[in-house]
Amino acid sequence: MDCCSKLARWKPTQKQNEEGEERKNGTEGEEEKEKPKEPKINWTNWQNWVVDPSGEFYYHWLQVMMFPIFYNWVVIICRACFYAIQENFLAAWLTLDYISDLFYMADMTVRGRTGFLDQGILVHEVSRLVKRYLFSRSFLWDLASVLPSDLLYLHLGVHTPLVRLNRLLRTRRLSEALDRMETCTAYPNTFRIAKLMLYIFVLIHWNACFYFALSRYVGFGTDRWVYPNISHPEFASMQRQYFHCFWFSAQIFTTVGDTPLPRREEEYLFMIADLLIAVLVFATIVGNVGNVITSLRSQDNVFFPNHELVKSYLGRRTISKDLRHRVNSWYQHLYINKKITRENEILQQLPVSLQTEIAVSVHLPTLSKVTIFQNCETSLLEELVLKLTPQVYSPGEYVCKKGDVGHEMYIIKEGKLAVVADDGVTQFAVLGEGQFFGEISILNIKGNKSGNRRTANIRSIGHSDLFSLSKEDLTATLSEFPAAKHHLEEKGRQILTKMGMLDETAADGSQPECMEDKVDQLEEKLDSLRTKLARLMMELESSVLKMETRVEQLELQTEGWGGIVAEGGEEEEEEGEEDDRERRAEVEFGGRGGGRVWGGGVGGEGDSEREGGDGEGEEEDGERGEGDGGDGTEEEVVKGVKVEESVGEVEKTEVEQEEEEREMKTQPEEEKSDKKKDGEN
Repeated sequence: MDCCSKLARWKPTQKQNEEGEERKNGTEGEEEKEKPKEPKINWTNWQNWVVDPSGEFYYHWLQVMMFPIFYNWVVIICRACFYAIQENFLAAWLTLDYISDLFYMADMTVRGRTGFLDQGILVHEVSRLVKRYLFSRSFLWDLASVLPSDLLYLHLGVHTPLVRLNRLLRTRRLSEALDRMETCTAYPNTFRIAKLMLYIFVLIHWNACFYFALSRYVGFGTDRWVYPNISHPEFASMQRQYFHCFWFSAQIFTTVGDTPLPRREEEYLFMIADLLIAVLVFATIVGNVGNVITSLRSQDNVFFPNHELVKSYLGRRTISKDLRHRVNSWYQHLYINKKITRENEILQQLPVSLQTEIAVSVHLPTLSKVTIFQNCETSLLEELVLKLTPQVYSPGEYVCKKGDVGHEMYIIKEGKLAVVADDGVTQFAVLGEGQFFGEISILNIKGNKSGNRRTANIRSIGHSDLFSLSKEDLTATLSEFPAAKHHLEEKGRQILTKMGMLDETAADGSQPECMEDKVDQLEEKLDSLRTKLARLMMELESSVLKMETRVEQLELQTEGWGGIVAEGGEEEEEEGEEDDRERRAEVEFGGRGGGRVWGGGVGGEGDSEREGGDGEGEEEDGERGEGDGGDGTEEEVVKGVKVEESVGEVEKTEVEQEEEEREMKTQPEEEKSDKKKDGEN
């Protein structure tokens, strides 16, 4: 039975592994397809050939150009000062000189075909590239470095290599190559030290050549400071001459050892210059080494986050030895196994697109193994990958305990964790790589009987690497993917149903809405009200501006109306009083007439009732008053009053319209009179 059960368990796991391998191979193939291929150089169409400054060819070409430039920096001064080296290897030097010149001219061709970015797009127009290079300052330096100064050999002789000093003007190309290599190498600190040593070597080399030339000028062997007499067989060889001068120059720069005291003024000046240079060299070395050490410490901080700070804190507090040992073992585990817990801080300087690609390539295989995230959108997984936080747990450490409030879910990247009882000994299950837990407590599923509480104790068996996904990050991400949110909630309900932890009545919607949803709705409404208020304020400001401009225009139009208004003011007042009187009379007359018309215009039963208005009415209708007030019923009186009021309002509106028409007619007449007065004046 045990064998059969093992075989039954082995077959599905084997199928899962095969499916996982096929899926992995498929994803790797897709990634290889998605990788942008670098355009190959088409040598057949070399006339339209353009070099990409960020491409591989340009980078390798800079590395090639380092050799001819470094050759000229080292050999020219050496040949000029050490005559034996110049005379014994003249053919080799001339050959190397002209080969380096060919590389210089080829470099000018490459620079003339090197593209540049215009509004983020690489320019491929050869004529434009050549024109840009010819009118740049770099072309002048490059042209000066390849001038045919070797023609001076015809006048000065072939043993004067100093005529080629203009080849040193290509030094900017050497510095560009070194800087590019520093940014591309995988060991930048080692490269910085090597570059510093190269600079120091060139400096000591030049100083050794000057020392030998000064010794020749003063006289070999005239005192203890200069180079010994070359007639002596011990000091006559080329190797001995160069190595002795190099050792003497290094001794001066490093101020190590006793150097002979100078005797002549030339020797004193040389020593003073060397000591000043030595101070600068020493400061440069100390500064560069300090930068390297600082960068190494920053790299250690990736694996040892706040290690020294934690150690000092533990030293100042009465912490047990067992707890200190656990802290130190945790740090040692990080360093030995190169575990990084601060990935987000390291990649923070990169653009979001590159951060996403790096996180997808590193963590997406692990996230895709989670059951609830399978069959979800790729964009959702890419968003969640950026929110994963790596965590490392030591052996015997609890990840979560039963009854704790769950604020995050965990995905196991590496290691084993045990689901244990409250006693911490009894194991119910063992979780391994690719498994997860704590997802139910962060989904806010309605009807969850446990709420957001943990339902089990999870303890790390050994060193375990986990990814944690917080509730806030998951909620913020799912708010943009409603379909995925519904899918995850359905899967969570299925899991709770299997566990018997789902209250179906509350899940159907009978449970009142949670406070967080209410707060979110209130915040949304508040945001909408704020936007509406902002719009109203903008409209108010615009209307105020329009009113101000309108008032200014009216003031400009009525600047010359003061005298006219004063003259015709009395006439307008008299006419206004007469109009008011006429209007009142018409209104009173119209109201009465309207009442009569309305009283006589009521048909049907009203007419028969008004015929007996002077006498007594019928007994059924009850008693009515006598005299003028007895014409009709009370309802008819009320209707008549309402009609009189409406007719009066209509007449008022007609009167107001007539007044507006009069004012419109009087305005052009007043303007004409103003023009006439202005003409008479």
